[in-house]
Amino acid sequence: MAEEYEDEFDGPIKRFLFVNRKAPYGSIYALESLEVVLISAAFDQDISLVFMDDGVYQIAKDQDTEAINMKNFSRTYRALDGYDVEKLYVEKESLEARGLKEEDLLVDVEVLNSKQLGKLMNAQDVVITS
Repeated sequence: MAEEYEDEFDGPIKRFLFVNRKAPYGSIYALESLEVVLISAAFDQDISLVFMDDGVYQIAKDQDTEAINMKNFSRTYRALDGYDVEKLYVEKESLEARGLKEEDLLVDVEVLNSKQLGKLMNAQDVVITS
């Protein structure tokens, strides 16, 4: 397990990794996960966010939700930087399996293969998957 480290003002900080695996629409998982990420960041924790499997669609450009009559919340991911959530990762294999490239995404991410993601996950205090 990763070691805690101290914030000079607020005490221990935990490393949280959120793993988004679900498509952005058709369930509440993606939107709820985004809300939990923003809330966690408000408490000054060390937040990382991974998109894999159908979760890569959450940050795909040019989402059109008019036909399914749902609000498009994808632009909210651009606000993550304002909450100091800057560690965004995408699984390389998930992108490739869905015919997507890094330039098809609306936010800057680091593309990691599954082995690299495993190491990243092992370095966290808390891993939450949705």
